[in-house]
Amino acid sequence: MTITGTLISRLEHLARLELSEEERKSLQEDLNNILVMVEKLQALDTNDVEPLVYLNEDVNVWREDQVQHQVKREDALLNAPQQDGTFFMVPKVIDL
Repeated sequence: MTITGTLISRLEHLARLELSEEERKSLQEDLNNILVMVEKLQALDTNDVEPLVYLNEDVNVWREDQVQHQVKREDALLNAPQQDGTFFMVPKVIDL
């Protein structure tokens, strides 16, 4: 399969693009190079290759959550534009 000028024009129309003649030629060249690379990859024998599930064998090591540098409620509410002594007061954002 090769990318032709007709296909580039069709893709340009479908993508609502306005390309110059130079851009069309460059795009056609690039897409043809991609197709050549894919054809090379298809020629490889992958029968004995197992599908890749993960990129590496590492397993997540989670740390325990620890409360640190806790701010007192009164200090946190000091600069709040609106608060009721216990909570920050914010405008309602969900209408039910």
